[in-house]
Amino acid sequence: MATIPTLGAERTPGRTASRAETRELLGRATYDLLVIGGGILGTAVAWTASQAGLKVAMVDAGDFAGATSSASSKLVHGGLRYLQTGAVKLVAENHKERRALATDVAPHLVNPLTFFVPVYKGGPHSAPKLGAGVFLYSALSAFRDGMGRVSTAAHAAQQVPALRTEGLRSVAVYGDHQMNDSRVAVMTVRAAVDAGAVVLNHAEVTGLRFSGSRVTGAELKDRLDGTEFGVNARLVLNATGPWVDHLRRMEDAGAAPSIRLSKGAHVVVKRRSPWRAALTIPIDKYRVSFAIPWEDHVLLGTTDEEYTGDPQDVRATDADIDQILGEAGHAIRDEHLDRDLITYAFAGLRVLPGGPGDTAAAKRETVVTEGRGGMLSVAGGKWTTYRHIGRTVLEKLAHVRGTGIGEDISPIPATVPLPGVGAPNAVAHRLLIDREPGSRMEPLVAKHLASHYGTLSFDIARLIAEDPALGAPIHPDGPDVWAQVAFAADNEWAYTEDDVLRRRTTMTVRGLDTPEIRAEVAAFLEKRGSAKPGGTERSAG
Repeated sequence: MATIPTLGAERTPGRTASRAETRELLGRATYDLLVIGGGILGTAVAWTASQAGLKVAMVDAGDFAGATSSASSKLVHGGLRYLQTGAVKLVAENHKERRALATDVAPHLVNPLTFFVPVYKGGPHSAPKLGAGVFLYSALSAFRDGMGRVSTAAHAAQQVPALRTEGLRSVAVYGDHQMNDSRVAVMTVRAAVDAGAVVLNHAEVTGLRFSGSRVTGAELKDRLDGTEFGVNARLVLNATGPWVDHLRRMEDAGAAPSIRLSKGAHVVVKRRSPWRAALTIPIDKYRVSFAIPWEDHVLLGTTDEEYTGDPQDVRATDADIDQILGEAGHAIRDEHLDRDLITYAFAGLRVLPGGPGDTAAAKRETVVTEGRGGMLSVAGGKWTTYRHIGRTVLEKLAHVRGTGIGEDISPIPATVPLPGVGAPNAVAHRLLIDREPGSRMEPLVAKHLASHYGTLSFDIARLIAEDPALGAPIHPDGPDVWAQVAFAADNEWAYTEDDVLRRRTTMTVRGLDTPEIRAEVAAFLEKRGSAKPGGTERSAG
């Protein structure tokens, strides 16, 4: 097991303010906008509104993207299956946003990936139908990811040796993208802060503030030390995802339910052979399951079933795992789906508009409503279109009566890159050649840092140069190093083991977050905090 690097008392302070400083900032001013919830929707709106010149505060009861927003299928995609419902315009819009993310906004975090759709004898779809579908799909993206086509079973088996070849007639081929959702979320929070937002995670709303009958802020409790404080705002946005109706009832005890929830579970397995492409596996005429190479492993899923329990309790059950492995078995050989290969299983909740019918057929749309007290509530959304959602909600904010916010909104640029933007291969090359004489960075570590931090990797490299012990791996079987933990604590609002292991690094995904590792990370965070100016406070928004 790795030894925890020592920490000297003298070091460069982190770029983010302490929790005490942030609470003081939140409590002493009236903000134009208070965003409650730091998932896909909250971070998108906070970033967009800050770019537009609004004074923005954002809080989350847990960690940023700590729930569903870090439990996605990790895809940035147009949505091939939407073509079956005739949603051609939606797919084209999704492709436009996907291209923007991949080329201008986050090329360091969003990566191209080839997808195969296997066509089996007796399967739900024919090769001509799928061939036409992937051709149209690629046409809607202006063929930026190649031309959708039909290829041979032999070619597919060579690219994905785990593919089941019995009865395999051919494969349809198309291009899409993937990303690490947790890293995109953290980078978006950082972008919002760079644009002027004040943010704080692990800060729970315990009540709303009212001026007369209008919501004008929130009462909060710091979950890490119990400190109670409050925030005043001209407008409050409820972006709490599965908890959106809970907050709506704080505004109006008689508020009727507005959403329903669908659980999506995933399983991560070790790979026994190379995966040079992802699989989109038809389960029936409408549903598909994915098998996606991700973080040196394979991500399998997802499920889609109504969920009526407490959102806090959502998890991947044994039944979910059985279903996911069973559906993957349509196209993947059994030896690649052994339960002993599982490193991680997780689940998130899709927020769908309320109403009858099967959740799998429900529209994936973003809904914005205004409550009795003037609080806006937003629900729904997906990572691919999160920038578009931020702009859509900003437009709604501009027209809320009685706030005057619309008069203060400035035009925003069409495209603003996320922090660290840069070509990962070029960044990795510089990490390997621009180092102190006698020092060495493993190529796998350089590649890992470049593809998760972009040019911010150079900040991590500087931490290692100052303290070479920080270049040691957190676990010998993974590429994450201790400098990432230091960087997460100083610059990325990481306070708990889960903040670091699950959402700032890839340790949990790889099944490397052993009890020993968790204890070491907790001790490191404690030492990192006590070494900072100001005593025991660790850095935060």
